[in-house]
Amino acid sequence: MVGADTAWIIVATALVLFMTLPGLALFYGGLVRGRNVLSVFMQCYAIACLMSVLWLVVGYSIAFGGGTSGLWGGLDKMFLLGIDANTVSGTIPEILFFAFQMTFAIITPALIVGAYVERIGFGFVLLFSGLWMLICYAPVVHWIWGGGMLADGGLFGDVGARDFAGGIVVHETAGLAALVIAVMLGSRRDQNKPPHNPGYVMIGAAMLWVGWFGFNGGSQLAADGGAAMALTVTHISAATASLSWALWERVKFGKASLVGIVTGTIAGLASITPASGFVGPIEALIIGGVAGILCQEAVTLIRNGLKIDDTLDVFAVHGVGGIFGTIMIAAFGAGSWAAQLGSLAIVGVYTIVVSVVLVFVCKLITPLRVDAETETTGLDLAVHGERAYDHAS
Repeated sequence: MVGADTAWIIVATALVLFMTLPGLALFYGGLVRGRNVLSVFMQCYAIACLMSVLWLVVGYSIAFGGGTSGLWGGLDKMFLLGIDANTVSGTIPEILFFAFQMTFAIITPALIVGAYVERIGFGFVLLFSGLWMLICYAPVVHWIWGGGMLADGGLFGDVGARDFAGGIVVHETAGLAALVIAVMLGSRRDQNKPPHNPGYVMIGAAMLWVGWFGFNGGSQLAADGGAAMALTVTHISAATASLSWALWERVKFGKASLVGIVTGTIAGLASITPASGFVGPIEALIIGGVAGILCQEAVTLIRNGLKIDDTLDVFAVHGVGGIFGTIMIAAFGAGSWAAQLGSLAIVGVYTIVVSVVLVFVCKLITPLRVDAETETTGLDLAVHGERAYDHAS
């Protein structure tokens, strides 16, 4: 074991958890109405707890078990059997690798929250998220990061899918699952209210930006120049996408908004994620500059063109951003076109099918959507018995 590598991944693990709690919770919570902010906090917090337990029980084994199948890792590492403080994975303790990957298993289903806020049943959130992480997310992790069928030596020959920190594994899967739920759940009854607290949105986005240094820089799994480059290009892409989003917003609407510029930040971060280990600063400028405009136009298409109420634009920002960044790896010559596009297609189809089936199954067990009165009253009071403010609108 290398002490510096271990120390850095401990820090990176904390940073990635910080992305969900409190970063994503504040980002999403500020975007909804005041009567639903606590429900968003509750969903993010409960998902973090449930995914942690499920990752220990079987999720980690499905993703990184020692099975020879290209489809899943098997069950040999359930409950971390056979793993102790002295077991090594590369240059770090395997227990630390488990913890680092656990934080990814937490944030991926938590990203989906943005698609269904303000109208979904809390029991459905937990049931769907748990099953989706085990049946969709964990196998995809194995396919790409666990030596499975989309990795080197798999379906695409010696050069498999290149996905440094989760353009396919995290952002495509979460984005497509979000789109599926948004379509099957239906629109909110009132979609015209603005975000209740743009300040929360900015603070949450800033926390996500900082945490993303652990997300991408930590994926190097070493304290070296590769981690430093991943961190640097992450920052450059985020900054550039923030500016291009704000500029494009100013051109189109005459004003650049706070919520807009920080949404651009997230678009730049999602887009650089798969490429962060394979590109330099110039490529990061290009990725970020395009992402701020591309993802903004995707928001317009989803909302106004397709009339889908993906409430907080999960697919348009995370899904489109992650897919775009994955394609840019091949465009910059750092990966195979066949492997990049083929992996996007395989994972995309699998995610959509699993997500549709799980929505049908889960809603047979627990209600998918709250009733009209609960939606009008707000989920905070009706579902959780609490208010964020004395006079929540």
